[in-house]
Amino acid sequence: MPISETWLLPDGVADVLPEQAQIIENLRRKALDFLATRGYQLVYTPFIEYIESLSSLSESNQDLDLATFKVIDQLSGRLLGVRADMTPQVARIDAHVHQVQGVARYCYAGTVLHTKPQGFNTTRAPLQLGAELFGSDSLDADVEMIDVMLNLIKTAGLVDGVHLDLGHVGLFRSLVKHAGLTKVTENHLSDLYQRKALPELAEFTQNLNFGADFYVLGRYASDLDALQANLSAELFEGAAFKNAFDVLVATKAEIQARWPELHIGIDVVELRSYHYHTGLMYAVYAPNRAEPLAKGGRYDGIGEHFGRARPATGFSCDLYVLSSGQYQHIEQVVAPKGTDKAMLEAIASVRQQGLSVIQLLGNDDLSSVPNATHQLVFVAGEWKVEQI
Repeated sequence: MPISETWLLPDGVADVLPEQAQIIENLRRKALDFLATRGYQLVYTPFIEYIESLSSLSESNQDLDLATFKVIDQLSGRLLGVRADMTPQVARIDAHVHQVQGVARYCYAGTVLHTKPQGFNTTRAPLQLGAELFGSDSLDADVEMIDVMLNLIKTAGLVDGVHLDLGHVGLFRSLVKHAGLTKVTENHLSDLYQRKALPELAEFTQNLNFGADFYVLGRYASDLDALQANLSAELFEGAAFKNAFDVLVATKAEIQARWPELHIGIDVVELRSYHYHTGLMYAVYAPNRAEPLAKGGRYDGIGEHFGRARPATGFSCDLYVLSSGQYQHIEQVVAPKGTDKAMLEAIASVRQQGLSVIQLLGNDDLSSVPNATHQLVFVAGEWKVEQI
């Protein structure tokens, strides 16, 4: 490869320069400190694992399996996977490594790797931060998780104008079961819902069992009152469908009580990761951004792969997305070289104030520090910081 091309990076991978890296790191620290105040304990997980461990979600989420890089371990000869999502790893910890009786709360932050970008203009190496709650199947657990997610977004300074979307896979899933549809038909319906293709949906559902209800589900996906008025009464007699509907209504009311100014939308056919989630789903969006700031949902039974099935709910976000468009001007103070005691004490004092101080080397002068914004100078018998 020519030297002129050795600096190129793969598509979807980028360096993070100081002006943005400092923003991201500050946000990571603030977010983890906030999660600690809510009782979420920090865990670190390995960047690479045997593929069997990472497949606890891949078996039910083909998208995650396709997003996972796979390599051969030169020590064991076994297949390894580079983590594409940290949730399966935290589930392994909860189920097998750190077995807490009762409710367990964990948080994490680290780089994950995707074989392809998972959204428009997104990186293949997100800096994923998230929180998981294991051991409670109550509505209160989902409400807590959504509240934590919203407060974390607030910590990032992005709460103004954000929009919360709520959905529940149980409505579509129970209707599919009630209608006795095949897996092929179910997948086709899911695709139509995802594309919001109402004309195609109307045509496709004409000859389906409970076809009118499948169309109503798509037609009034964002209006719970209209859904209740137009869906068959028979559906609400089924425990699964009624429970999913009631959970949506109650969750919206609970969150609205905590966040009265928040705009909350409903979309019962937003079926991203449909085969992975088992109940409530939620995502936070900001104006003029295509990708969600954070997203999550309920995924009960996730630990079954490791021998301990537990109810679970959680969310994650990409710190690169949360910090997008933010840059920090880095202030640097330049100090003369030397070992003068008073000067060294002044340098230590300035550093304790959180400023960066660079002491000149050799025959260097101020011009050798191109990003310098201030200098330490001796004025009227004392060392002072002056702007350049």
